[in-house]
Amino acid sequence: MKKALITGITGQDGSYLAELLLEKGYEVYGIIRRCSTSNVYNIRDYADKIKLYRGDILDLNSLMGIVNTIQPDEIYNLAAQSDAGLSFELPHYTINATGIGALNVFEACRNAIKGKVKIYQASSSEMFGKVVETPQNELTPFNPANPYAAAKVFAHNMAHIYRDSYKMFISCGILFNHESPRRGTDFVTQKVCALAASKRDVTLGNLSGERDWGYAPDYVKAMWLMLQQDKPDDFVIATGEKHTVEDLCKEAYGYMGLDWTKYVSTSNTLIRPTETGPLVGDYSKAKKILGWEPTVKFKDLIGIMINARLDRERSKN
Repeated sequence: MKKALITGITGQDGSYLAELLLEKGYEVYGIIRRCSTSNVYNIRDYADKIKLYRGDILDLNSLMGIVNTIQPDEIYNLAAQSDAGLSFELPHYTINATGIGALNVFEACRNAIKGKVKIYQASSSEMFGKVVETPQNELTPFNPANPYAAAKVFAHNMAHIYRDSYKMFISCGILFNHESPRRGTDFVTQKVCALAASKRDVTLGNLSGERDWGYAPDYVKAMWLMLQQDKPDDFVIATGEKHTVEDLCKEAYGYMGLDWTKYVSTSNTLIRPTETGPLVGDYSKAKKILGWEPTVKFKDLIGIMINARLDRERSKN
């Protein structure tokens, strides 16, 4: 039976990945930070099937101890401060959690188990920043436009250095935006869908921002497929379609039979100092090598998220 260790297991991607790996018969382990309140909501339905370790990817010694104890076959590094907008307010923390944290994972594996493990590193479409070409693929130059993206570029480059220098198996998934009902409410998709479901107003920043939005369960399957290959590589995971934030608002409020213009307002205070995009990914390499394709379209994704919010509200009554 294979063993998999997931950092960031309580987040959107970590929870869906844990679910997938359990279904495939893995022993699943996760690292969670010590905090004053419970943060395992996303994995509540199968938490009894997962072995959780208290730790922090910024603590290299404790990370080495956990890796050495588990001796995992696969490690999925999903832990990060992943809010690009917030990274302007917390640049130092973002660089540490997102960049140095990844380096610590690579070092822990190199030292504790001599690199004999397959590692997935969560790279991001934000690394393309102020894009130099559209659509973006694995060879598109990075041009980060926020501290989060810069941290991800650092982690991505370190993954390549450890892959080449120490012959470690580290695959990087350059994932474009992917959403689900488990997405945090500080992300624009969940914010809009939640407020549309409750027929409430929403205030946003740049409505013309263009993104490639997919469905998180599709994307974690791609993560797993990367580690089933014979050699490590980089893969763009996307839908190949781009939509604006305005499109998101139209679709979400329209799903509820509402005129979005009566509910959506903008504020300059919510606009990032520098904008990213337009982001749209070319996933042809993943399709060819991994046999991966997205299964959920943008319109269906919005419906999934709104229906989940409506179900949650009904369950409270």
